[in-house]
Amino acid sequence: MFQNAFFFGKKLYLCRRKMRKYAKIFCKMIIRRDFYLNQLIGAQHNGMVKVVTGIRRCGKSFLLFNLFRHYLDEQGVAADHIVEMDFEDYENKRYRAPDEFYRYAKSRITDDGQYYFLLDEVQRLGEFEDVLNGFLRRPNVELYVTGSNAKFLSKDIITEFSGRGYQIHMQPLCYAEFMSCYDGAREKGLEDYLNFGGIPQVVLSPTVEEKTKLLKQLLDETYISDILNRNNVKNTAELDDLFNILASNIGALTNPQKLSDTFRSVLNIAISAATVKNYIDFFCDSFLLERVNRYDVKGRKYIGTPQKYYFTDLGLRNARLDFRQLEMPHLMENAIYNELRRRGFSVDVGVVTANGKDAQGRSVRSQLEVDFVCNKGSKRYYIQSALNLDTPEKQEQEFRSLRKIDDNFKKIVIVGSPAITHQNSRGIGIINIFDFLLDDESLRLFS
Repeated sequence: MFQNAFFFGKKLYLCRRKMRKYAKIFCKMIIRRDFYLNQLIGAQHNGMVKVVTGIRRCGKSFLLFNLFRHYLDEQGVAADHIVEMDFEDYENKRYRAPDEFYRYAKSRITDDGQYYFLLDEVQRLGEFEDVLNGFLRRPNVELYVTGSNAKFLSKDIITEFSGRGYQIHMQPLCYAEFMSCYDGAREKGLEDYLNFGGIPQVVLSPTVEEKTKLLKQLLDETYISDILNRNNVKNTAELDDLFNILASNIGALTNPQKLSDTFRSVLNIAISAATVKNYIDFFCDSFLLERVNRYDVKGRKYIGTPQKYYFTDLGLRNARLDFRQLEMPHLMENAIYNELRRRGFSVDVGVVTANGKDAQGRSVRSQLEVDFVCNKGSKRYYIQSALNLDTPEKQEQEFRSLRKIDDNFKKIVIVGSPAITHQNSRGIGIINIFDFLLDDESLRLFS
């Protein structure tokens, strides 16, 4: 059972070394994280560097050093054939020097048996591309690494290894994982999840006060501080202001020029669109935000700007705004986006052109929005997020853009209010938010 579970404990999470040593003693509860563990298991012996990426504190280290390590133990892998290294641990500081680590790693390989290298926050290792390349050439070495920087994967791993980097992207707890350790009704659980997010350390905090304090500390002392240091940002106030603006407008269309104009007109601050774009890139590189492009459904082409931005963890977003803007429609839309991305879909914002008549009978053309155009392989879904469909006017608003799409891919509305999952007379699927979030295969109900 342990191999398919994620053990957390407040004391354990605060101290990584103690967590590994005393996991069974201090464990408070079990949160299953099969989704990521099974990906690691399935990627064994594929000849590639297995790279676990994701926002800091989402559980990458525990996945690697505890769950996957325990799986290897259960498979009979000898302890001296598993090499662990946490490059953020001060005691391992000298091993951040590439020559020092290379000598150490070579000294651990003493026979032709299979070795497993589990390396945490490997971007702290100097010249890590060359070091890992050297071990890739050894047929008896398997490499598993974590990193918290998006460019670390896309720029360095994929490019430097010429396609020999295999990404497993990890998110904070999804709603189903959250509910596996939540003591209460699913409705109250969803409210808490949308308010405080899925960072494991926060989820396991017992009180609202502790959750709030921890979220603010993590945001300022870990995420924002990391962005400032990594990118040598001087104008910290402007970066903070931009983050506040983006947090206040999740799921709203915008672009760097529009944001630059907002700085000038509202804050009386002159900041170029190029600088705004750089700052947004910093947020996306650290996995705090994800950028979503617009897609012309009928024209089958990308439109470019403006774009939308969603938060990887809503608790961090809400903490930045002191929990003042808790609009359920926007939070639900963000949670649906995160779930779709977790399930492996590429997600765009759809645009559908519609022709009609105005009040005077004149021909007019308008652009209707589809919240999410989701693609994975040959599968495509058009999805709308709606808090409720309680009036004919609301139904018309949510269904209209979907009805204008004339292909045969499935059209679905995810509803926040209680609703029986069904397909209406127009062929549009209706599913409530709980059925969608709690079942990884929920969209197949309409296939």
